[in-house]
Parts: sequence; C-alpha cells; structure tokens
Amino acid sequence: MTIQDYTAKQLKTVIEDKTVEEIKRLLEIPPNRSMGDLAFPCFILAKQWRKSPVHIAKELEEKLGGSEAFDTIKAEGPYLNVFLPKKTVTTEVINEVLSKGSNYGNAPVQDKGSVPMDLSSPNIAKPFSMGHLRSTVIGNAIANLAEKNGYSPVRINHLGDWGTQFGKLMTAYEKWGDEQAVKQSPIKELNALYVEFHEKAKEDPSLDDEGRAWFKKLEDGDVEATKLWKWFRDESLKEFQKIYDLLGVSFDSYHGESFYNDKMQAVADELIEKKLLVESEGAMVVDLSDFDLPPALIKKKDGASLYATRDLAAAHYRKNTYDFVESLYIVGHEQSLHFEQVKKVLLKLGYEWADDMKHIPFGMILQDGKKMSTRKGKTVLLEEVLKQTIERAKENIETKNPSLENKEAVAEMVGVGAVIFNDLRQSRLNDVEFDIEQMLRFEGETGPYIQYTYARACTLLDKGEWKDMNGHGAPYNVEEPYLWDLVLTLEKFPGVIERAYKEYEPSILSRYLIELARYFNQYYGKVRILSGTAEEQSGRLHLVKVVTVVLEEGLRLLGIKAPEKM
Repeated sequence: MTIQDYTAKQLKTVIEDKTVEEIKRLLEIPPNRSMGDLAFPCFILAKQWRKSPVHIAKELEEKLGGSEAFDTIKAEGPYLNVFLPKKTVTTEVINEVLSKGSNYGNAPVQDKGSVPMDLSSPNIAKPFSMGHLRSTVIGNAIANLAEKNGYSPVRINHLGDWGTQFGKLMTAYEKWGDEQAVKQSPIKELNALYVEFHEKAKEDPSLDDEGRAWFKKLEDGDVEATKLWKWFRDESLKEFQKIYDLLGVSFDSYHGESFYNDKMQAVADELIEKKLLVESEGAMVVDLSDFDLPPALIKKKDGASLYATRDLAAAHYRKNTYDFVESLYIVGHEQSLHFEQVKKVLLKLGYEWADDMKHIPFGMILQDGKKMSTRKGKTVLLEEVLKQTIERAKENIETKNPSLENKEAVAEMVGVGAVIFNDLRQSRLNDVEFDIEQMLRFEGETGPYIQYTYARACTLLDKGEWKDMNGHGAPYNVEEPYLWDLVLTLEKFPGVIERAYKEYEPSILSRYLIELARYFNQYYGKVRILSGTAEEQSGRLHLVKVVTVVLEEGLRLLGIKAPEKM
C-alpha cells in the first residue's frame, strides 16, 4: 500500500461522498516538506458541502484530530495537511524492500502481453555513431521498464540493411574501392566511400542514377549485387557487436529491412485489391488527404520499394508473430510523419490494431550545437567515445583509489555508465549536447555520482558487517536528519517505475535516482552511521541496505552496472 493509498483510506472515513480512488487522485505533495507529507485540497468539496474550503479544512482537522492514523493533522488555509506516522511507515517501507529485494517495484500483475520494440537499428556499412546511441539506450531502458511492469518486451534491431544507399555504396566500391583495404578496415573504408560518393555526386548527378540502378539490381536478386550486400552486412554486424557488448545490450531479433523484401508484394497486392493504391507522377501512393497528411509513397517510378512499404510489411509480421498488446518504435522525431502515415495506411486497410503502434521519438545528439552527419563525414564514433570514457575513468581510479581491485572492470562500468546516464538523465525529447567532461564528473547529475553513492553505501555495509534480519527488531530514529526524506523517496520507487514506462520516459527514473542519491549523501554527511549501540547501528544499516537495493535496481533498469567499490 502506497502512502497515497493509506492517506486516502483514512480520509475516506470523514469524506464519505468521495471514493478512496477519487481522494487519492486529489492528494498533493506540499511545496515544502515542513508543511506536511501530503495535502488534500478542500476546494473540490466547497460546492457540494456549501462551505468555504478554509472552513472545510478546519472541520476535517477537528474530525481527524484524535486519530492515531497520522502523527499530525493541520489545516492550512484551504488545504488539510497530513503528517504520516513516521515510525510505522519507515518500518513498513524498509521491511518491504528487504523482503522483496530486486523485485521491489515489480508490477503486481505479470504476463500483460507482448511488446515488440524497434530500437537501435543502425545502418549497415556505416559507422555506429553517437547518433545511434539514443535509440539504443532509450529503447533498452524502456524494454527493461516494460519487463518490470509485467510486459514481455521483444527487442528488435531493425537493421538499415536495404535501400538506395546500398546502390550508392556499390557504385562507389565498383568505381573507387579497394578490396584489401575494405577487408582490413571495413567500416572505415566503406564509410569513406559513402562520403566520397556524395561529394562527387554534387558535381556529377548521374552517379545518383547509377546508385538507384544498383539497388534495383539488388532488389531483383542480382548475384554480384547480393554478394557485395552480404559482405557489407556481415562485416558491419561484427563491428556493431563490439558496441553492444560494451553497452550490455542484447536483441531478440535482427530482422532488418531486407527480411521484408519478399513480404512487400503482399502489402502492395492488398492495397491494390482494396483500391487504395493510386498513381501519382509515375509513383504509386496511398492518398491520406482524409487524415490531412501527405500521400504515403509505396513504390518509386522505377518500381523500387521504400521505407513505408517495408514498415507496413514489418507491422503485419510483428502482429502475426507476437500478437502484441502494443508495438513501439524508438526512432528519432524526424520520422514522426513517416510513422503516422504507416499507421493511417494500416487503418485504411481495416487493421484497428494499428492504434497499438506507437512512435517513441527523441531529440538528436549534437556536437558543438550541430547535428552529426555520416553523409558529410562529421561523425563521432560511439566505440571511440566509450573507449575514451573508460580510459578517463581508469585515470580517475588510478588517482583516487590506485589499490582498487578489478580496475579494468570498474573503469568499464563507470565509463560506459557515464555515457548512458548522460543520455537518459534528460527528457528523451530534448537534444543532447555531447560533452565528455560533463559525463564523467563525480558530482552533480551524472552516472558516476550515482555509482559512487552506491559503492559508498556498500562499503558502509561491509564495514558494519550488516546482517539481513528483514528489518525485524531494528529501531529507526525517525528524527535523524534526512532519514524521513530517504524513506519517502524509497517509498516512491514503484510509482516511479510505473510512470516511467507509462510515459516511455527513462529520465523519470534517472532523476529519481539522483534525488535518492542526494538524500542518502546528505544523511551520510549528518549521521554517524557506524556509531552508537549495536541496535542503533543495525537500524541505520538496514536503511543503507535498502538504498543499495533501489539504487542498483534503478541503474540496472537504465542499462548501467553498479560497482560495489570505486
């Protein structure tokens, strides 16, 4: 039972004409903790009770004044402020976290259904840049949150392994490529060829026609085009796997765009059958003017397919394969129109489940305030960034704790965690500025700050030789500075997990972890945890233990590891 549930249930005894759920929804958190733990606004009762909100608050205060349900009840203007029973709540929260461990915050109902998620999806033969980081880490965190909330996520890496860009790359390779150079450094060489193609195409537009022709050959199953495509794809996946291993991200499916090559004609046939496919300037489109949207382009003039064609086929495949309750696309906001068009085409075909498809957009990663571009060669490689942050983390460890065991492993946890947390600490809709110095700070709103707080708490448990007693018999001095703040923050964790998934917003969890770490460090700074009687130490260490449980699980959900020593 949450503190909101508890409070609403108690208030229901004196507010008979409102349900517990209605009262719960109306409860607010006062702007200042000294005013109360929760507040009930009495405006809502004024018309019905035919009294002023101030009078109602006073009346409720008098009725509940003798109750043992709260430490204090206080009318403040039109609000009824309540102070919860600290000892009872503290004991219950700590016991619940200790008994459930990492399962604390799990949804009471499991097996809510399948949720395929389209995430990461880098383009074959291009470097895995910082620009691909967001879809990967946001998608992975949302998948973890889905699982925590009782769903079965299906992580799909919808690889960009089809499309006109491969025709362009094949043109470039045939004209200027070197087989040995590509074998020695595939991504670097292929990317250089791709950039060279676009530079030369500015002067010679006929190159674009050659690129389109090569892609058409690939779609038609040409042996040479297929051989080149498979080679580019295999080499790229080997390079991508190094990144995924570092990030700790895995996938249930690598079905990319090419997987749907033999499934697209069925989409076109159905559109023709239902008289939805029409010609427009030589291309085949679905008119979406009834939705006030531009037409969805299904086939180009030369007959080649497009993103929409493949995504329509993919949507059908995912519904048939996973029978999803919802299907998520964690893709940049610049694709918003595209996904809206795909959904509307499916709805015009009569598939109501298209409403369960949701685009989860996000902002860009910027460098010096500008978008990174593979085409122009302005790319920051994610692998290089991760290696750099790991190396910086190792230097910090050598300076601050040179005798630390497993320095390499800890440096990797901290360096990678810094990059992930820097992305997930802010709203996914915001653009993120790339700044290594900011990422690795050990104070402020950073990954290393959360990890260091966790390691500090683990060290206290080790020094205090904490034993798990499930909280029973441990006295808690609820008047110790910041203890009550910690308890109320710990109690919020299940609600934070639920809201973070409901809004597909990992930053809700990130900012919660910052708040929890800040309160713990303030508590640590004011209270001598390993002093006093054995019972007093035991009570404090129980609190420290539950903080480690929630910090570790919170970081895990974000895709970040928590080192016990730093």
